[in-house]
Amino acid sequence: MTVTYTARVANTRFGGFSKLLLLWRGSIYKLLWRELLCFLMLYMTLSATYRFVLSEGQKRYFEKLVIYCDQYASLIPISFVLGFYVTLVVNRWWDQYLCMPLPDALICAVVGSVHGRDERGRLYRRTLIRYAGLSAVLILRSVSTAVFKRFPTMDHVVEAGFMTREERKKFENLNSPYNKFWVPCVWFCNLAAQARREGRIRDNNTLKLLLEELNVFRGKCGMLFHYDWISIPLVYTQVVTIAVYSYFLACLIGRQFLDPAQGYKGHDLDLYVPIFTLLQFFFYAGWLKVAEQLINPFGEDDDDFETNFLIDRNFQVSMLAVDEMYDDLPMMEKDLYWDLAEARAPYTAATAFLLHHPSFQGSTFDITMAKEDMQFQRLDGVDVPLGETHGEFLQRLLPVTAGPGGLLGRRLTSLRPRKNSCVSEASTVPSCVCGTAPDGAALECGCDDLLLDPNLREPEPEPSCSYEPLALAAAEPCTVVSIPGPRGPAPPWLPSPIGEEEESQA
Repeated sequence: MTVTYTARVANTRFGGFSKLLLLWRGSIYKLLWRELLCFLMLYMTLSATYRFVLSEGQKRYFEKLVIYCDQYASLIPISFVLGFYVTLVVNRWWDQYLCMPLPDALICAVVGSVHGRDERGRLYRRTLIRYAGLSAVLILRSVSTAVFKRFPTMDHVVEAGFMTREERKKFENLNSPYNKFWVPCVWFCNLAAQARREGRIRDNNTLKLLLEELNVFRGKCGMLFHYDWISIPLVYTQVVTIAVYSYFLACLIGRQFLDPAQGYKGHDLDLYVPIFTLLQFFFYAGWLKVAEQLINPFGEDDDDFETNFLIDRNFQVSMLAVDEMYDDLPMMEKDLYWDLAEARAPYTAATAFLLHHPSFQGSTFDITMAKEDMQFQRLDGVDVPLGETHGEFLQRLLPVTAGPGGLLGRRLTSLRPRKNSCVSEASTVPSCVCGTAPDGAALECGCDDLLLDPNLREPEPEPSCSYEPLALAAAEPCTVVSIPGPRGPAPPWLPSPIGEEEESQA
């Protein structure tokens, strides 16, 4: 049975894990005491032989062998190889538990999909969920030794009530050399389709939801089969095992205490029990035993999965939910907080201090900033006072830079409406020139007001081009032309019109 100590470590306290060190069931002592005792006995035998049996010449040779083994034992990468292997085994162990076929979601789908309070409706629901449970039993007895000992033959499965004798005949008459845990899932699909035809399942969407939940359940059964079939590569397990055993075989010799009178470096102290070597064996060999226990959690070790308990729980809960609890609802009543705008459950005296804790608003809720750091920055890096619009800022700059020879004036006069232009009238400052006067000077139209921000002015009709003297008013309709001049780089706040180069080439 799984060893659970979660309640013992619910709160962190001084020496919190110290109470766990005395537990025996599921402990490292129970797993490792035989190997540790064997290692200690071999070490003491070699030590006694060196001290009392060997001659002086044999002692000198043994001492050289000890120094050699101690020097080269560190070349075995035991920490890296063993650490990566145990990490892989632990991740695989937890993933296998996540693949345990639990029918809870399927139970809810069956109860909400298959309707009918009569005996046939009850039979549909119980049979559907029994097929799912049968599929789980068949796959678990294929991968778990504990479940196989409980149901060693199909006769035991029939006698336990997971399968009828007629179903067993159909199951055994199906010729297939492969594991047939999936057969009850096919029966489930056929029975669900029959219930749909009889109207027990009211629409196709409900049937689709029911079959999707079954596919999730069947997928977990299939993954258990694949985990049992595809193990961690044997070569990796062999490498780890050989690395650990060879390392401590070298430690049996290399960690012997030598005669201090010989003056060997690092052998100034003579002891009989290698304390730190035993601790090292306890850690590394214990690490290997952890991997040995978790690599197949479907056995009968202390920390293996409780597969028989899960079978009992799932079967009892499934039948209770789809039968006795079907269409059984408690009477609806107004809850305790019906008339309260802010519902809050009460606290006991032991938890009343939580009422004074402020609720979490977010990790940036209490950050403070200087007032100058909270000012918005306008126009791509150009500092604009807070509250001043783009149009006001541009209009403030125009008297300084705008003019016939100014860079901004030349740029703005060239921005007239054209085909394929993405510049809107609201974002440019047009300067219309309507033909030429008799003396050759350019005449400005009455349309030179700035269309900077449509939100700051009332919409006006299109400006008409007129100029003095009146004698030229009857001439041809004026056209808007741009003032010729050398082009230069546009100011950074002014967009570049698209299609300007194409039009100038045309």
